[in-house]
Amino acid sequence: MRVLALKGGLCSALELVYGLEPCPKYESVDGVILEHMFEVGWNIDPDATEAALVDQLAAMTRASAGIAAAQVTVTAMLEAKRLARKAAEGVPAARRAQGLASEVGLARKSSPWHGAKYLKMSRILVDDMPYTLAALQSGVLTEDRAMIIADQAACLSPADRHAMDAELCADPAVLDGLGDRKVEAEAGRVAFRLDHDAVMARISRHQCDRTVTLRPAPHGMTYVTALLTSAEGVTAYQALQAEAAAAEAASIAAGGGCQGRGPLMADAFYRRITGREVEAAVPVALNLVVSDASLLAQGSEPAVLQGYGPIPAEVARQMALAALLDPQAEATVRKLYADPATGNLVAMESTARAFPKGLRWLIAMRDQRCRTPFCDAPVRHIDHITRHADGGPTSAGNGQGLCERCNYAKESPGWQTATTYDGYGRHTTELTTPTGRTYRSTAPPLPTGARVFTSDIHVVRIHAAA
Repeated sequence: MRVLALKGGLCSALELVYGLEPCPKYESVDGVILEHMFEVGWNIDPDATEAALVDQLAAMTRASAGIAAAQVTVTAMLEAKRLARKAAEGVPAARRAQGLASEVGLARKSSPWHGAKYLKMSRILVDDMPYTLAALQSGVLTEDRAMIIADQAACLSPADRHAMDAELCADPAVLDGLGDRKVEAEAGRVAFRLDHDAVMARISRHQCDRTVTLRPAPHGMTYVTALLTSAEGVTAYQALQAEAAAAEAASIAAGGGCQGRGPLMADAFYRRITGREVEAAVPVALNLVVSDASLLAQGSEPAVLQGYGPIPAEVARQMALAALLDPQAEATVRKLYADPATGNLVAMESTARAFPKGLRWLIAMRDQRCRTPFCDAPVRHIDHITRHADGGPTSAGNGQGLCERCNYAKESPGWQTATTYDGYGRHTTELTTPTGRTYRSTAPPLPTGARVFTSDIHVVRIHAAA
């Protein structure tokens, strides 16, 4: 098999794992990858039969699993080397791994939260679950299923992990044909049998993790997710099912149409939480960033809904109009100015160390999400890029929105952040990790105004009347 890929990418990984012959590599010149960067990484025969293509797809899946096993091994080695070096330097044990999860997340193009979990699962697989790791390396398990098994084993002692590992993965036939949920159920059953008390203690600890999260969904939709105990979750779901069934029956009896059970459950969910009908205007505080053309002149430039992201201009106009027509809501407009060349909001500065409220709001609106690359967490801290103690000003240019975890990781030894601007003049940061890797983060674009030389950004703030 001959593989074509970027230097240091799939090609190098497959050479490392399977000892493949070297393949052509394409260099990067000033950050621009040369031609053929998206060429196929396998020799795919366009005249191949359907059976041959299925075989090749299966082989690719096994190769992906093998690379995943190599990544797990490399991650565990990285942690071991980091801890050993920090111990030799006299760093207290509690601080030796500080910032490492963020480095792992950046290297894997994932969030620090996922980096921390991956670091833990890699340690468990390498140290205590050799059969599971071997099953991943050979392609018997996918990466997701290997991680599911490791997660179920996390609360067990090393001895019990070894026992669970042998029971589930010593024989490849045990988990053959099982999907993710069945693998999770089987691993959970074994863990419960091996150490009932440890599993129950983990369940008790996780009850403190109950929360509600919001994340964008495609096509102008959003996911509102509640993490509850199993009993609470089933009870809530059954209540929504019952209310939807009653609404469906009433609609049919009245000779009306049927929306379907799913939309009726979603409507019941919204009513129970907000106490309002779905069609009613939204009275709670919302922040929209929308250009003058989109708000007043039927423009098509998307708006930005804080906490969500881009939304169609028509949806933004509908939200603003509904608030204006609702006597229980109050809509106000604040005009902010943007640089005519770059579209950046005009910077504001303060002589104080802490960011004042208005400047914090501007930076949070500009950044929208945590500025650490690949981290989609909400902004919790407005941070000085160059520390105030080192002479960094309290300004929009020297400020960035970060989540709590990323702000603390940035304070770890060896981390550096600098401000620059991309080719379009947008605010950009360069984050350098203790191993010397550099990652860039550019603020997302904001709506542009209708005029050529001066772009006005209007902020529609909808909130309940006092």
